[in-house]
Amino acid sequence: MIPGFKQSAVGLIPAEWEAKRLGELGSVVRGGSPRPAGDPRYFNGDFIPWLTVAALTNIPDHQLRVTETASALTEEGSKRSRTLVNGTVIIANSGATLGVAKLLGVTCCANDGIAAITNQRSGNKAFVCHYINTRTKRLREVVASGNGQPNLNTALIREIPIPFPPLPEQLAIAGALSDVDALLGALDRLIAKKRDLKQAAMHQLLTGQTRLPGFHGEWEVKRLGTLLRFQVGFPFSSAFFNEKGEGIRLVKNRDLKSDDQIFHYSGKYDEAFVVRDDDVLIGMDGDFRPCLWNKGSALLNQRVGRLVPKEGLNSRFAFYVLIEPLKAIEVVTSSTTVKHLSHGDAEGIEISMPEFPEQAAIAEVLSDMDAELATLAQRRDKTRALKQAMMQELLTGRTRLA
Repeated sequence: MIPGFKQSAVGLIPAEWEAKRLGELGSVVRGGSPRPAGDPRYFNGDFIPWLTVAALTNIPDHQLRVTETASALTEEGSKRSRTLVNGTVIIANSGATLGVAKLLGVTCCANDGIAAITNQRSGNKAFVCHYINTRTKRLREVVASGNGQPNLNTALIREIPIPFPPLPEQLAIAGALSDVDALLGALDRLIAKKRDLKQAAMHQLLTGQTRLPGFHGEWEVKRLGTLLRFQVGFPFSSAFFNEKGEGIRLVKNRDLKSDDQIFHYSGKYDEAFVVRDDDVLIGMDGDFRPCLWNKGSALLNQRVGRLVPKEGLNSRFAFYVLIEPLKAIEVVTSSTTVKHLSHGDAEGIEISMPEFPEQAAIAEVLSDMDAELATLAQRRDKTRALKQAMMQELLTGRTRLA
């Protein structure tokens, strides 16, 4: 046993802390949904805000307070639901946000996918929310598991244990974590603003509506096939695929969007299919959005294409200028069972383009904006990691605030 700590229902906690169950803090109740769903007598009214568990998926993790809802109930609908007052702790008891706690910033009615602690007698509400959110994974995988759809009923929620330091310490912990949440919110808003600025810059620069200093010549409309060669990946044998990191990495269609599952290839291959950083790749099934590869040498697998520029085409400019035309092709093919980009589709795209020096200058401006966005995203990720570490330390009493 660690000196100064004691064993409790939530594990080791400081000796002067208590452990309570959520049911001891107030009444645990469940929201109510008018039936039948969608009935105009109850829904799409203007009497009282209507909060659904689905709406919680649109609220960022760092935003503790629910400040608005997407719709409202009629007065008759409110009589068939449950009204929760501003300041109530709510917990999603089903769906994608199961086990996530928030604090109401509005008085509203809630559907039956939301539970709440009403008439709360003790405990700082923000502190309670922060602690519950450290237990979300366990609530989903252990507490709510069972036959059928995972669900937290009110009986299970009442029994959830929570560490309970003295109120001044609860306030200090909640305040520290809320400060980090505020920083995350500010970073999110800054990233969104920078993305909007980049979108506006792309529209202006890639259409010639705005010219960079020193460039004045006319742009020409050219067919992509005259400016590059579209190389299609090779169907490498899956017998040599592995997830152990043996051999060279493969670039599959899914790798253009995520690194969830990386395959390597241990067989023989032609160097002509080796992809390198700054190559422009395009998935040929599903999402045709171009990708500027930056993950080192890899093999171009089937169903992935590479743009091989000829003289006079800047590859980064091609990456940016092709986003919208490829999106248009994706829309046109969306009615097919499997969206497929062909060799001819890519080479047949016509684009208006300046001379090479202006292409390079435009690409540099947009690349700098992307780099700034990446830096901000990394800072946000580090701040999220810092918050997780703070939660682990503060909510268990391992680190105490003076």
